[in-house]
Amino acid sequence: MAVGAHRDRDAFESLFVQFGPRVKMFLLRTGLTEGAAEDCMQDVMVAMWRKAHLYDPGRAHVATWLFTIARNRKIDLIRRIRRPEPEDLPWGPEPDPAQADVMAMQEDSRRLADAVAQLPPAQRELIEHAFYGELTHSEIAATTGLPLGTIKSRIRLAIDRLRYAMESEIAHATSRRGDENAG
Repeated sequence: MAVGAHRDRDAFESLFVQFGPRVKMFLLRTGLTEGAAEDCMQDVMVAMWRKAHLYDPGRAHVATWLFTIARNRKIDLIRRIRRPEPEDLPWGPEPDPAQADVMAMQEDSRRLADAVAQLPPAQRELIEHAFYGELTHSEIAATTGLPLGTIKSRIRLAIDRLRYAMESEIAHATSRRGDENAG
């Protein structure tokens, strides 16, 4: 209260000595590095100095108030770290992909469509619901009336078949290219 009402430096120093190390340990335990925890703790203490006049002892103990500030500052720090700076973002249109990449992607899409068409109808229907219809397994169960376990096992089997078909096709295509280059 003395810090908020009178800007009492002795009271602030006492709070800093008492709570600074505890706030830093809290921040370290939540995953911040030593340097980041130290910086964040300093920021919390500055906020305490600046906002002490807003502290209401009837609403929370000073420790609760400080640790809430620390938690919020940590969240802000993590958001700043994860958010790219504007100069790091690409500006303007994306460059066109290489023609070979476009052709390879079209070929992969064709192979996948062929592999999906070769699935047993019960598996194909569920794959179409899950990946093309973007339905969850529970939504598929509600739509089809099938048990959730049946849906999960059929989708897993279908994905295994698709993976095998795609890997076999790639191996076959690679083998053909090797034969063409040898001949």
